[in-house]
Amino acid sequence: MPLTWFPASRLLWVRVAAVLFTCTAFSVAAHGTVLPHGGMADWCIFCWAFSFACSLLVLLVEQCSLQPRIPVSWSNFPITVACYASLLCLSASIIFPVFFLKNQTLYGEVRDHRIASTVFSCLATVAYMVEVSLSKARPGEVAGYMATAPGLMKVCQTFVACVIFILVSDPVSYDHHAALKWCMAVYCICFILSMAVVVLCVGECTGCLPIPFSKFLSAYGLLAVIMYLTATILWPVFQFDEKYGRRGDSKKLIAVAVLTALNFLLYLADLAYSARLVFVSG
Repeated sequence: MPLTWFPASRLLWVRVAAVLFTCTAFSVAAHGTVLPHGGMADWCIFCWAFSFACSLLVLLVEQCSLQPRIPVSWSNFPITVACYASLLCLSASIIFPVFFLKNQTLYGEVRDHRIASTVFSCLATVAYMVEVSLSKARPGEVAGYMATAPGLMKVCQTFVACVIFILVSDPVSYDHHAALKWCMAVYCICFILSMAVVVLCVGECTGCLPIPFSKFLSAYGLLAVIMYLTATILWPVFQFDEKYGRRGDSKKLIAVAVLTALNFLLYLADLAYSARLVFVSG
């Protein structure tokens, strides 16, 4: 009994800490940081508020033992929330000081509030990462798909794609050549399919597929790897080669190229896990 109680209580306290840290981060930011409306300020507030709301929901459901009444897979939902929240808070922890502390002439309470929001955002990021570490599946353990390495990689893939969408849309940097439009199509198609996998797992709808889920993952993983390989090659060629013209913010274009390569590696690792799952199951 003590062996079961200790990990559960540790996970509980980590979730409580994450709720407190995110609540403090967005409360302090909304109250005393005098942030501009729109843009990155709203993104950071959204990251903290969304993470707080979802974590509070998980905490209340678990403490009230309402899991059977919630129409989602509870072996998949909490760790999915924690993984997305860790990525959101990580992005806010980077964006907020870069845009609202660095090279800013600030004094008194405004500066102190912005520093406090940054610190609590970093603490929330650590708390969510610890929660993911405590909740992820161990070797030989029976767990939900989202608690496994491929499931966590799906979350990372969709998050990276969202960042790419933000970077290429303001200003639009993919409309001056067909190859770049193909890259945008790759980002969209793979994002939709990865998000569909997350929704199917969280909603316990994997049995609705006409083929076994493991084979679907392998087929989709192979397709995504091939598509992202083409985007990893085409994006830098048609953005940075002078004969095709170079438009937009060079820093954003470089960031997109790096994130495209990162997602390619994530899909490649995902494919390796999924193929191993099929061969082991077979």
